[in-house]
Amino acid sequence: MSKRSTLAQVIQHHWRESVPDDRLAHLIKDASRGLGRALQMRLAEHGVSFGHWTFLRILWNGDGMTQRALSDMAGVMEPTTFSAVKAMEKLGYVERRQKPGDRKQVFIHLTPLGLSLKDKLVPLAEEVNAVAVEGLGEREIVAMRKALLAMIDNLARDEAQAAEDNRRIPSTREVAGRLSGAQPSRNKQV
Repeated sequence: MSKRSTLAQVIQHHWRESVPDDRLAHLIKDASRGLGRALQMRLAEHGVSFGHWTFLRILWNGDGMTQRALSDMAGVMEPTTFSAVKAMEKLGYVERRQKPGDRKQVFIHLTPLGLSLKDKLVPLAEEVNAVAVEGLGEREIVAMRKALLAMIDNLARDEAQAAEDNRRIPSTREVAGRLSGAQPSRNKQV
């Protein structure tokens, strides 16, 4: 028996027998992890990191956005985006440009090399999607897509409500400070 089939059996045993009624969030996380790993393996063959894939995919759909907009679309903090853009710039995938008369905002643009990666990399993502839904019927795929989109909408509304209630995710520094007792919480309720 190959190492790959043994790993698959362990994962299947975990979900079907060990914790068959575990939370949906855990199933989605494991499915997402599997999708991500499958894509990472394929991207690595082309010398592209998974983190860069995320930003490239966004730019392929809307080239020339600010770093902040790119961060928002990717769902990551601006320092993460800054580091990724800097690395992608060194690789020749993107370039930063300022509009004449506006030195504050920097716009991220794909280079011809960054744009050309789309034709090589998108089929890899499509292949991963095909692998993931193998054995599922069209109705199951449509139902799953509908359910996941409803969950995304529900969670987006929940996040918007949290923002209105002035709740937010604390920074790593804030959490560390709370744990050490050195820094009071900004969200502390009196």
